[in-house]
Amino acid sequence: MTSFQTFSSHPDQVGESPIWDSQGSCLWWVDIESQRIHQQSLNGARQSWHLPERVGCIALTEDRRVLAAMETSVALLTLKPEGVYEAQTLARITHPKPGMRFNDGRCDPSGRMWLGTMVMDMGLADNAGGFYCLDERGLTGPYVSGLYTPNGLAFSSDGRTMYYSDSHPKAQKIWRCAIDLSSGQLGQSRLFVDMTDLPGRPDGAAMDAQGNYWICGNDAGQVHCFDSSGHCLESVQVPFPKPAMCAFGGANLQTLFVTSIVPGNKALDTTGQSGQVVSAELKHRGLPEPVFSRFPAPL
Repeated sequence: MTSFQTFSSHPDQVGESPIWDSQGSCLWWVDIESQRIHQQSLNGARQSWHLPERVGCIALTEDRRVLAAMETSVALLTLKPEGVYEAQTLARITHPKPGMRFNDGRCDPSGRMWLGTMVMDMGLADNAGGFYCLDERGLTGPYVSGLYTPNGLAFSSDGRTMYYSDSHPKAQKIWRCAIDLSSGQLGQSRLFVDMTDLPGRPDGAAMDAQGNYWICGNDAGQVHCFDSSGHCLESVQVPFPKPAMCAFGGANLQTLFVTSIVPGNKALDTTGQSGQVVSAELKHRGLPEPVFSRFPAPL
């Protein structure tokens, strides 16, 4: 039985996009609905920054600036103490539908940022979302379209495969496709796992060094580990019903951090830990998180 400890007891509404910062020995993540970016070290020291829009996901740069994908733009942030920051807009997006924002995102091993978009009201069941790419060309795409709630972005250790999911109840699937890091071109998407009959909806994910794909089973209170053939090796229970995204970190990249969401039905939060970030030590080792390095020309 995997034992999870509380890492951050400050409840987020929608905790997402955890990233381990090996330079600073700290975890970064966002609370989408409160429009905040958080940073916390292992000793509990914590800082937060409030942004003008919801932040769907973040990435770090080599010099520890933060790339933030929000509702209408992607910004490069220089974060300072006491919630102060400087922002430079790197890209703007015109969504195909109203009421959309960026959601899950991650850098590939070459330093590009891949970004999913979604209609914020999941009740509309509108699959106007897709995956875009930010690099020297600016923001281009979508390269994958027809998604309700894009999630689960992760890249294999050799950088040749991209994984992604759609966590909406109408989809609940995980796909993978080849990626050419030299050109950024994606191959044909193929079904990796259909989670319709498995516990939870496929939310945020991470890859370990052994080539296993770890993904949060939202609504089921579990994190599932799939091998490269799509076989579920194990499922670990977390102390809240709605785990959102996981990340490997710690000194040896063997600590699994998991963010969470406060359910609309508070009765489901039986432990009172929904919205917290928890961590557990695993036998598996993660991969270092790539940083964003392929900057577009200034707007």
